[in-house]
Amino acid sequence: MKKKYNCIELFAGAGGLGTGFINRGFNIISANDIWKIAGETYLANHPNVRYVVKDIADLTTADLLAETGYDKNDIDVIVGGPPCQGFSTLGKRFIDDPRNKLFKEYVRLVKEIKPKFFVMENVAGILNMEGGKVLDNIVKAFTDIGYSLDYKLLNAAEYGVPQQRERVFFIGTITNVKIRYPKKTHSISGEECLPSALTLWDAIGDLPQNDDKEITEYTCEPQNEYQKKLRNGATILTNHKPTNHNEKAKKMMSYIPMGKSVWDVRQTIPKKYIPTSGYGNTYARLNAYEPGMTITRNFACISSSRCIHPYLNRGLTAREAARIQSYSDDYIFMGSKSDIHLQIGNSVPPILASKIADVVADMLDEYNQ
Repeated sequence: MKKKYNCIELFAGAGGLGTGFINRGFNIISANDIWKIAGETYLANHPNVRYVVKDIADLTTADLLAETGYDKNDIDVIVGGPPCQGFSTLGKRFIDDPRNKLFKEYVRLVKEIKPKFFVMENVAGILNMEGGKVLDNIVKAFTDIGYSLDYKLLNAAEYGVPQQRERVFFIGTITNVKIRYPKKTHSISGEECLPSALTLWDAIGDLPQNDDKEITEYTCEPQNEYQKKLRNGATILTNHKPTNHNEKAKKMMSYIPMGKSVWDVRQTIPKKYIPTSGYGNTYARLNAYEPGMTITRNFACISSSRCIHPYLNRGLTAREAARIQSYSDDYIFMGSKSDIHLQIGNSVPPILASKIADVVADMLDEYNQ
């Protein structure tokens, strides 16, 4: 990075995407989200950022830049991922459809501020939503305001994150610089000449392991570079409190081998411990020696998608989930237990974000030559 580039983060949440950019030298001037608790988390970790808690529909460029000393011409990048739940091509023109309100506001602010680049993240399913019509309309919305763009599906496990998490990243620009994406640094399949993807145990193996007690001190040294990096000098362990499961649930989990679900062993487990409902990937134990599954807000809920600890009879703790998401141990999460779980589950993994930030910085350097 030849200079310190300025960035605004929309739909910022707890700051996973922004943290990745900050870690690569970007200056996050301001951030926005409607969620107050997420804003408190963001500011606890990035106190110099102007965080505006406001519905994006009411958000103005002036709100974002007030008291920062910057104007819109200073902004190099806008990042953020509007939630996709409402996307639809039915009825009215796409950009005016009320169900696409959040996306529309993202486009509006990009149009008003005119950053040299934008980065927009979303779930993998958006590529095929309504037979590809949603994707076509997203591309059109940005080309209509003068941006060329590209998109790519990235799996976090291929970029140094110990988690199989697929997300689409759109990168757009008003420059003539060719858009590019980070090269893979790790291999899931082993077919490429790259290091193997980090495993779940690579991520959490140094954390104190207990079925039901909160432990606030490290009990061993880091076992690998990832663990050392994510400790980041922390001396106190926070958010590492296990969920208290009832005895029946604990007994049920005790029958589940690593990498299997209760449904895989239903012929050998006493009938009284078999849940009355669920899907193939629920009540399932993680494999310590593979990348973790996608972290969602339900990572402590054993009836959710695969999230039982590989060795213990419980779901994951918030700190274990944060490690799998690549948040450092000194990252402070504010709010209730459910608030913290949602913040972690909704995040872009900071390490993946940092890889995106690297290529954006390179493209900005090329533009400024």
